[in-house]
Amino acid sequence: MAEALLNNLYPGKYQAFSAGTIPGKIDPLVISVMSELGIDMSRHWSKGLDYFQDETFDYVITVCDNAKEACPYFPGGKKRQHKNFADPSGLEGDFPEAVDKYRTIRDEIKEWITEEFA
Repeated sequence: MAEALLNNLYPGKYQAFSAGTIPGKIDPLVISVMSELGIDMSRHWSKGLDYFQDETFDYVITVCDNAKEACPYFPGGKKRQHKNFADPSGLEGDFPEAVDKYRTIRDEIKEWITEEFA
């Protein structure tokens, strides 16, 4: 969500890329709540850290504590920053509760991005 939000909010100013510590399928609820903001994530795909091992980045930003712990060092990152958000993949509850939790996390990430990167 953070990659898509940053690229959508500040096109031309930033170019964000996302990698997971355990890449998998993009969560359909993420696609759904992002589409509510007009952001199409249907063509996004999950990449692991090794996908970017030969790349150089100005910033490496981790957005949940388990990623921070699993990625203590990324050789291509000039600066490192961390901001913890709940990992939506670990949330429990029925469908309406889950959607509300995903929206909350999405909105928290969006608020942080607009405060931090505007």
